[in-house]
Amino acid sequence: MSQTPTNPPKGPGKPKAPRDIAREQDALSGRVPPRSTKPEPKPEPAEVTADESGVEALPEPEGPTEIIETDYEIGQDNIEGRAPIPFDIHNPVFGISAVAVVLFTVLTIVFNEQAEPMFSSLRGTLTSNLDWFFMLAGNLFVIMCLALIVSPLGSVRLGGPDATPDFSLSGWFAMLFAAGMGIGLMFYGVSEPLGHFQAALGGPVLEDGVRTDWAPLDGAPGDEAGAMRLGMAATIFHWGLHPWAVYAIVALALGLFAYNKGLPLTLRSVFYPIFGEKIWGWPGHIIDVLAVLATIFGLATSLGLGAEQATAGLADLFGIPAEMTTKVVLILAITLVATMSVVLGVEKGVKRLSELNMILAILLLVFVILVGPTLAIFSGFFANLGNYAAELIPLSNPFGRTDDNFRHGWTAFYWAWWISWSPFVGMFIARVSRGRSVREFLIAVLIVPSVISVLWMTALGGTAIDMTLGGFAGITDAALELKLFEMLSQLPLSSITSFIGIVLVIVFFVTSSDSGSLVIDTIAAGGKVNAPVPQRIFWCLVEGLIAIALLVGGGLIALQAMAVSTGLPFTVVLLGACFAIVKGLMAERRELA
Repeated sequence: MSQTPTNPPKGPGKPKAPRDIAREQDALSGRVPPRSTKPEPKPEPAEVTADESGVEALPEPEGPTEIIETDYEIGQDNIEGRAPIPFDIHNPVFGISAVAVVLFTVLTIVFNEQAEPMFSSLRGTLTSNLDWFFMLAGNLFVIMCLALIVSPLGSVRLGGPDATPDFSLSGWFAMLFAAGMGIGLMFYGVSEPLGHFQAALGGPVLEDGVRTDWAPLDGAPGDEAGAMRLGMAATIFHWGLHPWAVYAIVALALGLFAYNKGLPLTLRSVFYPIFGEKIWGWPGHIIDVLAVLATIFGLATSLGLGAEQATAGLADLFGIPAEMTTKVVLILAITLVATMSVVLGVEKGVKRLSELNMILAILLLVFVILVGPTLAIFSGFFANLGNYAAELIPLSNPFGRTDDNFRHGWTAFYWAWWISWSPFVGMFIARVSRGRSVREFLIAVLIVPSVISVLWMTALGGTAIDMTLGGFAGITDAALELKLFEMLSQLPLSSITSFIGIVLVIVFFVTSSDSGSLVIDTIAAGGKVNAPVPQRIFWCLVEGLIAIALLVGGGLIALQAMAVSTGLPFTVVLLGACFAIVKGLMAERRELA
């Protein structure tokens, strides 16, 4: 039952209005004024902008909503300074987060020989003992999203019952697509489908009664068609509904409590139904610190993967040695570019780079589809969706399984990685989704990026499997970070496409670091979106240094270990957010009763 008035219709059901470019740009920066039917809107909020005060002027709810009255003002607890370096920081959050990451970076670099076995042990311990926790939490997030879609609560509209979307449907979908593309798809687009296929084809391997293989479920020994079905289903499982449900929970929570309840666009606001005014004290500080640490180590994991792959691509294409020194220099150079992007600002920096990235990603995807096994890719796309649906429940079950390596090494790590990324991606999605109903929002956030990921994995991974079955062993024999370039080497214009692949990884690196530093700085500045630029530069540099420290101190295992470690406590935060979302949506329904 929809709460939106049927005469006249609101939201996406109304006649298409002319595109308002200025409004869309303001919505991205958080300065969009409400489209209110009130004859005399309040002048003061309309005059306050992020550029003038540093405080985000969120639009007021439109229509009856449950506004939460609080005396707290954004930035009231901040410490400010003007010279010699300007700063505007929320002391507990910024101080604890900064000290923690700087201390971690220094200790990891200084004690790098001891760090590698420590990280390996940490990752193994967490994923082997708590895989059930990550998997059950992921299942809960998916179930909750699906339940909200079909429940009456799905009719609640972000921004109030009279709010209209800030972006056209096509523009909104394009931004969801942009949020779904990242270094992970470049790094694992070929290696994961092929790896699962080969492991499934080999089937279970027992040593002293314990499985040592990496096949998902029971594998498909000797059955090429069955191994392909299971391998692609396992890949899509990791890139489909579950990760996007994690992002949807964070984005929905932020959007609901910012646009409907009138609270700041920060993680602590979500917990007002649980802690009340205490969220402005230590309970809120702890939540925001966890959000900062989860985001920064999740980003560092992605940046480290990107450095591994970009270095391998440069070595393959130009003969540059793929040594640790090269990786460190590459991270420093790209961090410098990201820092320049931060200084230029969102409009001139990250926005243009993001547009370039999307164009290159689409070109690479279309090229592989057209020159690769086109018919097999298209038929495989629909078949893989069916295989994913058939294997979803067995793959989601954390109990009574013997495929420990697959669950611990792949699924538990991925779930922790997605959760550590969720404050970053969730805040972006929330910012562009005002005016959408909860039902429309969840359908789009779950389905659209998942479908794009399925197409990407089917095109790149399916092409690699097809080449392998055709007798080409180069992809199988290549290192993890080189598999993409080995696959491209067998297609026309390989030098050009490989170079595009390297550029994609690097630009993903830059945009992730740039956007991530903006989100982290907003949280660490107590909700301000226009904090001094040196603070954003600080977080940008810290991200690069952590990526270097993790690579030096243990490589890929260290990166994964920290993603799992920070994802664990933030999983508890997301579980609390689920409760808060339900309470908040029920209150919205009561307002309209």
